[in-house]
Amino acid sequence: MRNLEAKIHTNMRKNNQKFINRIILGDSMELLREIEDSSIDLVLTDPPYFLDKLDENWKHDVVSDKKNQYVVKSLPAGMKFDRGQGKRFYDWYFEISKQIYRILKPGGFFLSFSSPRLYHRMASAMDDTGFEIRDAFLWLYTQNQVKAMSLDHFIKKLDISNDAKEKLKKKLEGWKTPQIKSCYEPIAVGQKPPSGTFLQNILNNEVGLFNTKIKVGNNMFPSNVMTVEPIAETLDKYFLVPKPSKQEKGYYNTHMTVKPLSLCEHLIALSTYAKDAVVLDPFVGSGTTAMAAKNLGKRYIGIDSNKEYVDIAIQRLEKSHNLSQ
Repeated sequence: MRNLEAKIHTNMRKNNQKFINRIILGDSMELLREIEDSSIDLVLTDPPYFLDKLDENWKHDVVSDKKNQYVVKSLPAGMKFDRGQGKRFYDWYFEISKQIYRILKPGGFFLSFSSPRLYHRMASAMDDTGFEIRDAFLWLYTQNQVKAMSLDHFIKKLDISNDAKEKLKKKLEGWKTPQIKSCYEPIAVGQKPPSGTFLQNILNNEVGLFNTKIKVGNNMFPSNVMTVEPIAETLDKYFLVPKPSKQEKGYYNTHMTVKPLSLCEHLIALSTYAKDAVVLDPFVGSGTTAMAAKNLGKRYIGIDSNKEYVDIAIQRLEKSHNLSQ
């Protein structure tokens, strides 16, 4: 029996080697099953949020089509409210989280970006698979698309006189759909329960603690609030992570929600101890997590189901030379 277990363990290690320092095109749900139990130091990812067309079967050419973004009858991705979206997202992320729980080392962190609207579903899915929800990081920013809509377009279609329409428009002037400008993204901080005490776990598994030598702002203790753009003197002093460079995204990068390289570097440096730690992003997009891991001398695994993004991620990694430095 021991020989059989040893053989299985050896085979799974061989499976891991085919993933290390690679960006892989494929279905994360299927590929995660091939990764060895308790072998990953950190999972840092920004998954599909299931808002409008952004589910696990989303198509880049449909979501990024500008016609879809500006025609009122087909609301831009993320603007259509549907309670079922959150439920479908929870069910899907629960299954993803089960696999991530299995492959993380005891004490390993699962850091997952989210939409404010669906954070509760994400955190619940992680929690229900066994993760301890340790915190919620907030990434603050000032620039974002305003999604609130006026009702003028719908008023025009009412079967009333033009005079009545104008009076109604004036009456409801300034009143829009309940979508105020969103200026933060939450990041769920899940941790697989440590094996033994925190001390025993860090010695045995080299994960499970935060490196508080990683400072932010004016040499400040790391916080669960972060910004990568100067906002105001007080905020910058306490929360500013090194500003990302203008060239890091790449002119060829068509990804719609590229994360700042410096932010991902900060999160990886904060939560990985081993010099050769393996950082996994099962929804790697244009490759920012992998680039951040590479810049810090860590190993990475990136998975994505979109060929265009996989090609972009590989190109970015080939061109990267510590662009955030």
